[in-house]
Amino acid sequence: MTFLRVNQLKVHYPVRGGFFRKVIGHVKAVDGISFELKKGETYGLVGESGCGKTTTGRTIIGLVKATAGEILFDGKDLTKLSRREFVQYRKDIQMIFQDPYSSLNPRKRVLDIVAEPLRNFEKLSPQEEKRKVQGLIEKVGLHSDSVYKYPHEFSGGQRQRIGIARALTLNPKLIIADEPVSALDVSVQAQVLNFMKDIQKEFQLTYLFISHDLGIIRHMCDRIGIMYRGQFVEEGTKDEIFHDPKHIYTKRLLASIPNADPLRRQEQQKLRQQIEKDYEQLYSRYFDAEGRVYPLKRISETHSVAIP
Repeated sequence: MTFLRVNQLKVHYPVRGGFFRKVIGHVKAVDGISFELKKGETYGLVGESGCGKTTTGRTIIGLVKATAGEILFDGKDLTKLSRREFVQYRKDIQMIFQDPYSSLNPRKRVLDIVAEPLRNFEKLSPQEEKRKVQGLIEKVGLHSDSVYKYPHEFSGGQRQRIGIARALTLNPKLIIADEPVSALDVSVQAQVLNFMKDIQKEFQLTYLFISHDLGIIRHMCDRIGIMYRGQFVEEGTKDEIFHDPKHIYTKRLLASIPNADPLRRQEQQKLRQQIEKDYEQLYSRYFDAEGRVYPLKRISETHSVAIP
C-alpha cells in the first residue's frame, strides 16, 4: 500500500543580481523527482553532496517550501496546506537530523528536549510527561536518570539516540533520517543503525533514509533512488541497484565504495579506472547537451533508469 507519494517535486531557489537585486536565474536544488514509499519499508535517497536529497527530505517535512509538484501523505497533498493545516500532519512525520551535536539545545535537559513535541501536541501532567520520556530514553538504551542531564554530558552516539527518542515521542508514521550516523565513529554507527532497524519493527515505522554512504544504504534500505543534480538517474530494489546497475552514474558511485580486502583493492582500482573512462566516453549517451538527465524509463516492474 502506497504510504507517501512524491510527484514531480521541484524546489528552485532564485538567484538575484544587479543594483535592484532582480532575479537573474534559479538554482534547481530538486528538479522534478517522483517516488513513493510503502508502509513499513525503508526507502534510500543516495547521491553526492549537493544533489538535492536533503532538500527533498526537508520539503516533505515542511522545513522548505516546494516550488511545484505534489507530496501526497495519507492521500492529502501537503504542499497545498496552510501552515496551520500542516500542523496536524507534522506529528506523523518526524526527522532525525545529521549532526547530533547541533540538533540538541545545549541549554536544555534531556527531559525538556524529548518532551518538547509532547508539549506542542498533547496535554500531559508533569508526572505523565516525565514517565513517558523516561520510558523512551530506556527504549533507546540509556538510563532513565539521563533525563536530568544536558547534551554535553553524552557521547555522539548517545546524543543521536536522544534525537531518535525525540522523533519517537509522538508515535510518528514516517521518519526522515538525514545522514543520521555520518557524524559518528564507525563502531558507533553500526550500533545506531541496528537499533533503528529494531525500533522500526517495534513501532511499525516507515523510513526515508538519506545518505551518501552506499554501504549504509545497502544495510538499511529495501528500495533506492539515485539522485544527480536534483533528478533521479536510477531507481530500483537494493539487489537491482547493487548487482545490476544500468546508469553510468550509478556504476560510478558503486565503484567508489572502499574495499577492506587488500587482495581485491587492485582489482577494484582497475574497475574504477575503467568506469571513469566509460563515464567520459558515454557521457553524451546518458546526459543531454545541457548536462541534464533524461526522464526515468521503466525497464522492469521495479527498476527504472534515466535513458533517452
